[in-house]
Amino acid sequence: MRVVLQKVKQASVSIDGKVHGKIGQGFVLLVGVQDSDGQEEIDYLAHKIHKLRVFEDDNDKLNLDIDTVGGSILSISQFTLYGDTRKGNRPSFTGAGEPSHANQIYEQFNDKLRDAGLDVQTGIFGADMLVDIQNDGPVTILFDTENK
Repeated sequence: MRVVLQKVKQASVSIDGKVHGKIGQGFVLLVGVQDSDGQEEIDYLAHKIHKLRVFEDDNDKLNLDIDTVGGSILSISQFTLYGDTRKGNRPSFTGAGEPSHANQIYEQFNDKLRDAGLDVQTGIFGADMLVDIQNDGPVTILFDTENK
């Protein structure tokens, strides 16, 4: 699995001109899944993201996690994280998971974050989405379970 995490002041996702998910302070997660991904990857990423300390404390140090600041998560499925640009000018997406498997893993990942007590809003898997992100910092972190 690959996740691009952006710390945000606020974010929303719209589908067909209607807001489907909206958060204030927290994380936007762009989530990509491969066919080989399963429970081990879900557990690893959910724990890392839940405990990630990238919010400022009273000394302006990135020392607080999302629970401490009462933040939320906007999780967006994004198969393009597995785009391969090594050949030509058009990315190949053959590394992305088969849609039914990828959707299942994506939903289980979001449920794992919810089970940890986090407020998780989502887009719709496979939909054409407009994501509005107000990046804070900016802080952007890349997680790849192949490099854990």
